[in-house]
Amino acid sequence: MIKLFNHWIRWRPLLQMLFDFSFIIVGIVIAMMWVHSGLPVNHQQVLLFAILLAAAMLVINAWLGFYQRLNSRTPMENRARAVLSLYVAIPVAYGIYALLPLTGVNREFVELSAMSAVFGMLVTRITAAQSSAAGILTRRIMVYGTGARALTIKQELDKSDPSAEIIGFFPAPNEEHPAVPDDAVLPADRSLLSTAQAMRVDEIVVALTERRGGAMPLRELLDCKLQGIRVLDLASHFEQTLGQIRLESLYAGWLVFGEGFRQNAWRAFVKRAFDIVCATALLLLSLPVMLLTALAIASENGLPVFYTQERVGLNGRLFRVIKFRSMRRDAEKDGKPVWASQHDDRVTRVGRIIRKLRIDELPQLFNVLRGDMSLVGPRPERPFFVDQLAQEIPFYAVRHSVKPGLTGWAQVRYHYGGTVEEAAEKLQYDLYYIKNHSLFLDLLVLFETVGVVLTGKGAQ
Repeated sequence: MIKLFNHWIRWRPLLQMLFDFSFIIVGIVIAMMWVHSGLPVNHQQVLLFAILLAAAMLVINAWLGFYQRLNSRTPMENRARAVLSLYVAIPVAYGIYALLPLTGVNREFVELSAMSAVFGMLVTRITAAQSSAAGILTRRIMVYGTGARALTIKQELDKSDPSAEIIGFFPAPNEEHPAVPDDAVLPADRSLLSTAQAMRVDEIVVALTERRGGAMPLRELLDCKLQGIRVLDLASHFEQTLGQIRLESLYAGWLVFGEGFRQNAWRAFVKRAFDIVCATALLLLSLPVMLLTALAIASENGLPVFYTQERVGLNGRLFRVIKFRSMRRDAEKDGKPVWASQHDDRVTRVGRIIRKLRIDELPQLFNVLRGDMSLVGPRPERPFFVDQLAQEIPFYAVRHSVKPGLTGWAQVRYHYGGTVEEAAEKLQYDLYYIKNHSLFLDLLVLFETVGVVLTGKGAQ
């Protein structure tokens, strides 16, 4: 893992992106060198064309989710995305070629070599997406503990991180009934350090259900750290691995004394300036779409085309959010707030389309300009649900320490939440954002939001 501007990034996606970028450049350059003896070639133009096409392909692949932290897609879904990427790449390549005409080189040959390089890169990407992590990138993890929390680590890593290999669970003195499989429990006849060195461990995750009674071997853990083995508690492990802060491993002291959760005037100024510039640009670009949407809503279900609703914002302050109306006018005729659900029969036909494409959220750009919201942050919730969730979910009020957002880290990492349990899952991503938020993370969220819109992920 590498920490870049407070955000944890895995080495594997970075190396994948570097390989894809290099693959296209090298493929086109080799093709040009092959015909160099028979044709005049401007090497600088060819290299610039290859770099621009490679950069465009990285953007397309990232939008389609090829470099996502979590990837549970089937081989068929990966192939479908590769075909879509290829179809998008063809006009992109033509556009780059038109802006940068290559003199002295056969046009058809340049197009063929470019598409061959893109096709080869996509075939390699599909293969990599379905293969296990390469040995050189695999992290060998030993978990200290055998209880329920240790089992949680195994379950989460099995489904989310192919580059992590749990080599075993070292038993703690006060855990008598292991929750993990018996064959995964390591013998305790040697010290923690000796066992870690013998099994070539890269990382130790402390996952104790009970820390009292001398269960935490601080001296042994320190010896492991001094020997170059990373030692993480449960909260830090999930933060770095999954991009979330797990509620079951969280305690107030970790929030108070740990890094992050910093708010200062400079960060607030940069974020506000960024919001104003981007929101103004997005409003101008989306104005035709918003006008067509308003006409479609009015023609299907009459006026009004907008609706406002009270939401909870920064420091618990109430404000009214603006959205395109996607439900019937009598959606809550009894006056009682109701969670939106999948295939909600209150949603109109136009509403289903604009929800799928997130067009219904565009009027919230006015909330951003007014200062009620930011482009990126936790999604604002209704006071009725906030009161309910704050009573049932620990640390829920922490999400109100930053402005709510038009999109957020939880929105690009998790599907729509319509229950208390799903709200708790999304809160874990919101806490990660609040702890580590920066302009870099905001840009990353906005970039991934485009991919979410393209694939329709998580819409209700």
